[in-house]
Amino acid sequence: MIDARAAAVNVAWLAASSRDAWALRRARTRLEAVQAARLAGYLAANCDTAFGRRHGFARLAGVASFQAAVPLATYDDLAPFVRRIADGEPRVLTAEPVRLLEPTGGSAGATKLVPYTASLAAEFRRALGAWIVDLFSRWPALAGGAAYWSVSPLAEDPRRTAGGIAIGFEADSAYLGAFGAALEAWAFAVPSAVKGLPDIEALRYVTLLCLLRRPDLRLVSVWSPTFLSLLLDALPRYWDRLVEDVRAGTSTLPASEGDPERREERRSRLGRAARPDPRRAARMARIGPDRPTDLWPALGLVSCWADGPAAPYAAALAARLPGVRVQPKGLLATEAFVSLPLGGGPGALLAATSHFFEFLPLAADGATDDSTPRLAHEIERGQAYSVVVTTGGGFYRYKLGDAVEVVGFLGQLPRLRFAGRVDRVSDRFGEKLSPRFVADALEALCRADDLRPEFAMLAPDDDADGLRYTLYLDLGAAPGFPADAEWRAELARRLDLELSRGFHYAQCRLGQLGGARVVLVTRGAEHYTEACRARGQRPGDVKPTPLATTTGWEHWLAPGDPGRSARP
Repeated sequence: MIDARAAAVNVAWLAASSRDAWALRRARTRLEAVQAARLAGYLAANCDTAFGRRHGFARLAGVASFQAAVPLATYDDLAPFVRRIADGEPRVLTAEPVRLLEPTGGSAGATKLVPYTASLAAEFRRALGAWIVDLFSRWPALAGGAAYWSVSPLAEDPRRTAGGIAIGFEADSAYLGAFGAALEAWAFAVPSAVKGLPDIEALRYVTLLCLLRRPDLRLVSVWSPTFLSLLLDALPRYWDRLVEDVRAGTSTLPASEGDPERREERRSRLGRAARPDPRRAARMARIGPDRPTDLWPALGLVSCWADGPAAPYAAALAARLPGVRVQPKGLLATEAFVSLPLGGGPGALLAATSHFFEFLPLAADGATDDSTPRLAHEIERGQAYSVVVTTGGGFYRYKLGDAVEVVGFLGQLPRLRFAGRVDRVSDRFGEKLSPRFVADALEALCRADDLRPEFAMLAPDDDADGLRYTLYLDLGAAPGFPADAEWRAELARRLDLELSRGFHYAQCRLGQLGGARVVLVTRGAEHYTEACRARGQRPGDVKPTPLATTTGWEHWLAPGDPGRSARP
């Protein structure tokens, strides 16, 4: 089945994006010049701003002078400028007006506000357009029906700063520029109205309802694979109600907190767009909730995080969707579009036409060498780096906190594989555990026992014996062997040995840290997501991580069950 209206707007989007694809192809043979031009544009456009005047943009000529004049920055360094923008001051980081401040936060950090200008939005669309051209050109069937785009799955009510700057996009289609409204009207399976639902259960229910009404669903783009897995997990829980709502054209929201009048308005708005579909409901009833590829027979591709810590979760999702291609999303953050899957090779291609990039060499223990930044044309295959970006949103030499490994090249453009975070080091007593080091340790541990955990995360824990690290491990319903106390104690001992390969951890184990322990959990990914939400994160910001830097996870992941733990 081809939806003619969805196909028409997708083809129009493809045609409009051809210039973006051409520009990235051109960069394959002139990467250094393309990057130099991007930097020159930023300096020229923003010399008469508070930041530009402070760092002498008008006097800078070329990369070397820019690096000498502008220090590497974290969000904390830029936060005072962002606060001035929030207060309504113009021309702070950019000469362009700031359209809005987009909230973001990683797996553990506090919420950050990222200034969005017209230039930054165009830089995102430039990379997205090149990806869409590659996607629809290689698999034309994907353009023939509906798509589910989850950009920011749950949002607070619209807000503004004291200076009148909007916080957050009102609709996810706003990311997509001029074609956003048409795509939402004809090609989006789930409308932006869902984004305003008052809680996670209402969000899941109505999202599933909208998806089930579109048997022509071809493409799903989400952030975390666990977000989609948990969505599919909810199908059996709501199945009878979903079938009835599809049959009758209604929207029966689960009980939700919040203002009843506002909730009723949302229910009405969602319900008006639906038509009764008895034929679809009857087919759903015959299939049942446990066969998603039969419910959406046209589904061809899922785009999600699939590298680094997300790899096992993406593999588990792929196993649930036989015949559906799961494509790694590349590295895309709220602050910058770093890489995109293109050309079918390993890793994801650097989005060289979007921003100006620098790369800090990364040691095996996760430490960065800030003194010798490399440019995009200087990085080498097989080496790992921390990403630094300069963007049209006014983040100059911004340490994104993401580590990438160079896995190949397409012409001069490097192919990058996301390797984890570098800015969330756990360091209570000087142990200096980094996500990348912990991911390698867990991979070695699981490989030795042929373990394929559904969830694995190391976190510091305070107990009666002092501080130690706990591995929360979900082996699924039936691990296939007796995971008894003796086995867990041995696994904990070997975990401690793997972590002790790090010099600083080994030193702390001489007296400041207790031995590592292992706690087996069930529904680990779901409970982890719930915990992150309780700590203030939106579901779309929740990323799988091999290492948490905060304590208190046992309350969420293994409440009241200390008997399942083991320590050496």
